[in-house]
Amino acid sequence: MGKEITKKYSNNDITVVWKPSTCIHAKHCWKDLIQVFSPKNRPWINMDGATTGRIIKQVETCPSGALTYVSNETKEKDN
Repeated sequence: MGKEITKKYSNNDITVVWKPSTCIHAKHCWKDLIQVFSPKNRPWINMDGATTGRIIKQVETCPSGALTYVSNETKEKDN
C-alpha cells in the first residue's frame, strides 16, 4: 500500500490539510465558501479568500475528515 497523498495550503495563521483519498466530494466546502474552495481553480484552495476564522469554521463542516487544519503557531513550536 502506497503513502497517502496530502496537500497543504497555508496562510499566516493556519495550514489546511487536504487528503484527496478521504474526500467523499460532499461539496460542503465549496458550496458554502467558494471564495476559498474552488474546484475549478488550481490550486483549488485559496487561503486569501476569507478570514482564518471563516476557513476554520468551514473546514470543521467537512463530513469525511478530508479537510483538517493545524495552527501554524503549533507547527513552529514542534519544529
